[in-house]
Amino acid sequence: MRAYLGVDVGSVSTKLVVIDDAMNILSSIYTSTAGQPIRTVQDGLKAVEGEIGNKAEISGVGVTGSGREIASIIVGADVVKNEITSHAVAASYLVPDTRTILEIGGQDSKIIIMRNGIVVDFAMNTVCAAGTGSFLDHQAQRLGIPIEEFGGLALKADNPVRIAGRCSVFAESDMIHKQQLGHSTENIIAGLCEALVRNYLNNVGKGKEIKSKIVFQGGVAANIGIKAAFEQALDQEIIVPEHYKIMGAIGVALLARDHFKKHEKTRFKGFAASGFAYQPKSFECKSCSNLCEIIQIYQDGSLAARWGGRCGKWDTL
Repeated sequence: MRAYLGVDVGSVSTKLVVIDDAMNILSSIYTSTAGQPIRTVQDGLKAVEGEIGNKAEISGVGVTGSGREIASIIVGADVVKNEITSHAVAASYLVPDTRTILEIGGQDSKIIIMRNGIVVDFAMNTVCAAGTGSFLDHQAQRLGIPIEEFGGLALKADNPVRIAGRCSVFAESDMIHKQQLGHSTENIIAGLCEALVRNYLNNVGKGKEIKSKIVFQGGVAANIGIKAAFEQALDQEIIVPEHYKIMGAIGVALLARDHFKKHEKTRFKGFAASGFAYQPKSFECKSCSNLCEIIQIYQDGSLAARWGGRCGKWDTL
């Protein structure tokens, strides 16, 4: 059986997915990146090998996410795509006629506008954490509530308080103030959900034409309180796909499948790559005033790849 591997390396989480030609998911790994993208991808490869064994042969590999450059070297990728493309491909395949994608991850968020299956506009927020999952995690810890229970408590609110959500620092101080005034935990949590949605729509979604079908994906899509807040703010149905947490990996796996159909070959290094010794190094190029930071990756002591220059001087071996 032919199979296709998709790898999405984010700042907070790393996802690996294996699909077959019929889009059946043969393996799905979701784990913390923990600041170690190389080790995390290698551990993910071991886990995937343990799940699929000899049942399928990897015929194509795609990588995406903020760590896609490193991941492409480790696994031997055929396709390297940005998150916008990967999420759009997965959403349009799994939810036909998708027109808007709301994606909120651990440390960034994005909106993708699609028309007739084509991305026509997008925006990202990578500056402030107020509209991301890490913000919710932090507030849940402060309230002493498991993040898994956060959304359910928000739906029990009878009078959500208004919390300043434009800045994570102000939101936290405002939340503490509301606690001191005696507002219930449920109303404060609902207020936090509404603040995150308000911040997202006023920042990432500003000026965007948000039309249904609206697909909500990324780790935060698990929070039913955020989903409800989006539906209230937009007055439209929000669709959370079954595989909302791994859509980027699914999208790039689909692209790897398409690549194989055209070229019928792969650069995949095999599951043995999980045991290779990789070492990253960097230096500052002083050839011009740009002072580019050049990244080098060594595999078992030999230079495997390098990138980071603006002029392309160091991009090839």
